[in-house]
Amino acid sequence: MACLSQAAEDRGAAGLCYKKGASCHAVSLAPLIARLGHGAPPWPTPLTQPVIVVLGETSAARVATAARVLAQLAPLRPWLEVAAPPASEWPFIDEVVPALGAPGQAALAWVPDLHDAFVNVQGNSTRLVTTQPLYLLQLWADAVGRHPGAMVVATADTAAMRLHAAEALEGRGPWRDVTFIEAAGDDAATAPAAAAAVSALAAAFRSANPADRLAAAGAALDRARTPAHLVAMASACMEANDLDNAGALLGEAVAAAPASAAAHFEHGKYWLRRDDMIAAAAAFGRASELLPSFASAAANWGATLGELDRPDEALAAFTRALASDPANAQALNNVGVVTRELGRLAESEAAFRQVITLTPNLAFGHYNLGHTLFLQGRYQASLTAYLTGQRNDPARNPVQASRLALARLATGDAAGALRDLKQCTANLPRDYRRQLLSDTQAVAWALLSAAPDLRDWRVVGDWLAVELAAS
Repeated sequence: MACLSQAAEDRGAAGLCYKKGASCHAVSLAPLIARLGHGAPPWPTPLTQPVIVVLGETSAARVATAARVLAQLAPLRPWLEVAAPPASEWPFIDEVVPALGAPGQAALAWVPDLHDAFVNVQGNSTRLVTTQPLYLLQLWADAVGRHPGAMVVATADTAAMRLHAAEALEGRGPWRDVTFIEAAGDDAATAPAAAAAVSALAAAFRSANPADRLAAAGAALDRARTPAHLVAMASACMEANDLDNAGALLGEAVAAAPASAAAHFEHGKYWLRRDDMIAAAAAFGRASELLPSFASAAANWGATLGELDRPDEALAAFTRALASDPANAQALNNVGVVTRELGRLAESEAAFRQVITLTPNLAFGHYNLGHTLFLQGRYQASLTAYLTGQRNDPARNPVQASRLALARLATGDAAGALRDLKQCTANLPRDYRRQLLSDTQAVAWALLSAAPDLRDWRVVGDWLAVELAAS
């Protein structure tokens, strides 16, 4: 296998390869390096980040620009080439990151078509964790962090990344420490590179048919009962709502690979489906301990702790998630909820304002901000937040609509409050309507206690009393 230390002799005419099974598939960059090595690099220099990703719409342009990167790097030191597995196989193998040599050794991993690692059409609630960009890059980031001399150069299709790895392009989590380079034109490339073949298992996770995943994951498990295959099969089972098999598979995966953050993370999702918050919290907590910088594990850990009424522990978990991923709107939203429950309303408001800055079209960010402002007695600001939430909420959530009505009442618009309450409760099932009316009445009494001189409150109070009596 060629190594980049040869570059000292031939000015970068080195081939890179990656292993798949027992074979080694060469990716010849020597001609491109030779042609482009003397051109001005189309990016700021020097390249200081340990992970460099070349983005572009065509494979030829990406490879051409990657060659410029390698041509810039090659003369700097005698690199040890690292054979990385094909990106499309990362979600389904146990050793995603190969050995990077001794700490401090100058090692370079070449990863063509990085986007192939993230392609998955499962829904957000079932998406296999090993296809998630924050998880996969964190594995590499931790490994590179232990080997300061290591670097990764990868290429990725921009459209595929935008669809399957939006958090990468947003610079979320470990992706903050990636240098992104836009590919230059492909005039220096002789021909577009052929699309890489993917395994049947990888292809199944790109299919719109969940049955394809079950079949392919089952076949992979029959070939080799590895922890990665167990986790993939469990994910396919959960997607098909086959929880009994999913639980058995994940139990086996955790027993076989107790240090696998992915296995524990998927186990946490399984326990959520079983509505066992204690077991879910334990699983997500273990995943977070094993991969502390994986923000999703810490965020889910915090959410389950919150459901268990352990707010201080939940807040610590969310804080851990945000340390790794400050732009995690879900974690920020949960910080807002927990600090509100703890009576720390200024902190709650600050968190929700960050949420609506990051996700201005998210209705519940505005709803949550409105609730916190209401508890602060800032009723006009609360009304504005609720109205923004309603504009962004096509479902017009009845609970939030009732809170909007109470914000109207608090600002002196009793007629508007009554109108909103009638509209949002008109077509609800009987038991749900009665519960919503009862909750609304309780909040109305609390509002009256805080503002005893509230004008026209009986317009709403009397209507609530009549409706509850009739139900």
